[in-house]
Parts: sequence; structure tokens; C-alpha cells
Amino acid sequence: MKYKDNICKNIFRGYDIRGIYPTEIDADTAYTIGLGFGSYIRELGKTTCIVGHDNRLSSPVLYEALIQGILSTGIDIIALGLCTTPMYYYACIKLKIYSGVMVTASHNPKDDNGFKFAFDESGNCKGQEIQDFLDYILRGEFQKGEGKLRTYNIEPDYLELFKNNLAFGSRRVKVVIDPGNGTTSVIAKRLYEMFPMDLIVINGESDGHFPNHHPDPCVEDNLAGLKQKVLEVGADIGLGFDGDGDRMGLVTNSGRFLPTDYYMILIIRDIISKVSKKEFLYDVKCSKALSDEIERLGGKGICYRTGNSYTKAAVRDLDLPFGGELSGHVYFRDRWPGFDSGLYAGLRMLEILSHTEKTMDELAEGIPVYYSTPELKFTASDDIKFGVVEKIGEYAKSKGYSYLDIDGIKVLFDDSWALVRASNTGPNITVRFEAKSKERLEEIQKEFVSYLDGLLG
Repeated sequence: MKYKDNICKNIFRGYDIRGIYPTEIDADTAYTIGLGFGSYIRELGKTTCIVGHDNRLSSPVLYEALIQGILSTGIDIIALGLCTTPMYYYACIKLKIYSGVMVTASHNPKDDNGFKFAFDESGNCKGQEIQDFLDYILRGEFQKGEGKLRTYNIEPDYLELFKNNLAFGSRRVKVVIDPGNGTTSVIAKRLYEMFPMDLIVINGESDGHFPNHHPDPCVEDNLAGLKQKVLEVGADIGLGFDGDGDRMGLVTNSGRFLPTDYYMILIIRDIISKVSKKEFLYDVKCSKALSDEIERLGGKGICYRTGNSYTKAAVRDLDLPFGGELSGHVYFRDRWPGFDSGLYAGLRMLEILSHTEKTMDELAEGIPVYYSTPELKFTASDDIKFGVVEKIGEYAKSKGYSYLDIDGIKVLFDDSWALVRASNTGPNITVRFEAKSKERLEEIQKEFVSYLDGLLG
């Protein structure tokens, strides 16, 4: 392995490092990132870091190359091996070592891979920090040394965390879980069997080919098999998990997909009387139904920019009991240490069900009615996508529309909104629309998609 002086710059994105293996990310890329990471944290006075990897086919190769790069800078490594991203997060907390790298591309297609990384207690790097790290790597001024490698099995500690955190009621819930052949496959069944429930597992074999469906449970099309199984066995709920285990998608007893912002409403309804600080964070993509419900319950909603690294840090820094974003990341801090875990998010809903005779559909009653599109993606190369979003902002301004620009452009109307933003995880522009009526939804969608199509040619 060797230092790669022509490392692909486009893989350094808004929340992490991500690209296609092996054309954009290969073993030399991982080794080079290891050289940079080890040198950088050594300059910060760190001596040790934690490293783990998901079950993607390319992850072991990248993991080993990354380790060699870090060790050669004189930094010691605690190696977790194959684990979910939440297991990696908890290892950092448990061992009180907050510098680390997780080899994963989360919910991206099977040929992608990447790195989520943190230099210190401030959490995953994001935004300008990642661009500054790229500049640091390109300078090629690395530390030299001989770090030591030791392994650590975080699984027993992780299982104990769950065991001490949840208190199920008398109702025995029937649940179908779908790890999607992702990394949760290595622990999901064992973990869920610790609690009183009737458990059915589909797509539960670890397989980095993701042979059954794309590993993103917050896209409804990927939950077709889960919906079918829930209806087939008469389950109370269905839960799907993403490739590295930090996100969850939910299907009700009637096979209905429940988006994360609606899931958040159910959680907030449950905890708002139990927490002293009644403030909750959500991202710009969430439905107005969520902010309406928080206000109805007597709480305060905080609208924030999208991005796991950003929203998790904000929930921590603002000392909030709970927050999340539409993409499936949620952060509990009422009795959980604040990191996003799809398996824990699912168990919290099962815990609620175990204390009531209501169905999932009945629990979801009374949510304000809005009509919304799923998140729509338009291909736009990384070098033009931010400029296109700026033009949407200019368009909104020229029309006299009210809008937010904390993350892309969110145009606000009395009865609807339109959101256009540049993806930080791929060469896309993502858009979403919501309105009080189907007719108004179609109207604003037509207006903004037509204008966007014109910009993209």
C-alpha cells in the first residue's frame, strides 16, 4: 500500500467520506486516509483510536489498509472488527476514546463504501472539517511511528446497555424485523430475543451483496417484503434496518409505512410528560404535522438542517431529550446515551406497544393530515448541484416567496412548502413537497419540478 497523492476529492462529502469501490475508493485510498487520520489526531495529543467496519464486501480490505496507515503514524488502535455503526459509537463511549473511524457507506448501494470519522469528543466530522482534513491529507506531511493493535469485543457491553435501558410491559408483541442482509444481521436476532416478544426475522443473513433489496428502510419501496410478511403473519409491527444499523423504518399492523417524522410524533407523545425539557429537534425535511403536534402537546420544536453529523451534535449541544430527521436517524437522550441506533429506535416502539392494547394504526391516530411526496432525487453532478440550489433561492426571491435557507431552500406558503437541497451523500439534488390538499401538492410540485428541470437541462 502506498500514499495516494491523487486521491479523489469528490469522496470528501458533507457528513463523511463516501465513494464507489474500487474506482473512487480503494486500499491505497484507505491507507492514505489512515495516514492522515493518525497524524491529525496525534497532533491533537491523542494516542489511541477505535476502528470498526460494516459487512460490505469491500469493507475488510479497506479496514485493514486503514489500520496499517494509522499504525504507521504511531497511533495505537482498538479494533472492533465487524460491527454496526451504533456498536462503534458505544465502544467510543464505553472506552472513553472518542477518536475513531467506522468503515461504512451506510445505506448507499452495495458498490459504495466510505468512512465516518471523529477526531475527538465533538463527534463525527462534518462540513468544513472534512474539507480541511482533505487539505491536510494533500499536504502529505505525516507522522511516523509504530502503533500497537489490540482487538475488543463490544458486543457483551452493547447487549448489556439495552438490557438495562428498556422495561417491557405485559403485552407480548408480534414483530417482524428485516435487517436487509446488512450489518444488523450479526446481532439483531440475538438482541431482540432478550426481550419478551414473538419475533420473525426476514433477510437476516449477513450478505454484502444485499440480494433482497437496497439497504435503506426509509424508502418505502424497499419495505415491500416486510409489509407482505407483517400482513401474512398478522404481526403488530414491522421494523427494517439500514446497511450499518443506525437507521430504522417502520410498518404498522395494516402494512402501512410510517415515516420517521410520524414515528417521532409517537415517541414525543410518550415521553413529553416524562422529561423536564420539552424541546425537540427535527430537520427541514420533516412534515409540518410534527411541529404542529409538538406545539399541541405544549412543547417547543426546533427546525434544523439535515445531516446526521449535524442533527446529532445539535441535540447533544442543546441538551435535548430527543430529536431526529426524516432519513431515519433518531437520538434519544432521556435514558439512552444519545447516539443513533435503528435497533434501539425499534425497541422503544415495541416497549410502547407492550404497555398498551392499541394497535400501531390506533397509536398513529390524530396526527394532523398533510399530503407529501417522498424525497425525490434529481441527478446533478457535485460541481453544479449547489449552484442549482442557489438559483432556486433566486427564483423564490424574485417571486416574493418566504423561504428558509438553513439547508438548501425551503419555500414556505400558508398551506404548503417546497424543499430543494443539494445532497451531501451523492451527486443529487433532493426535493420534497407538502400541502394541506392533494391539489395544492400537485400545484407546487409542478411549479418547482418544472423550474428545476429547466435548470438541469
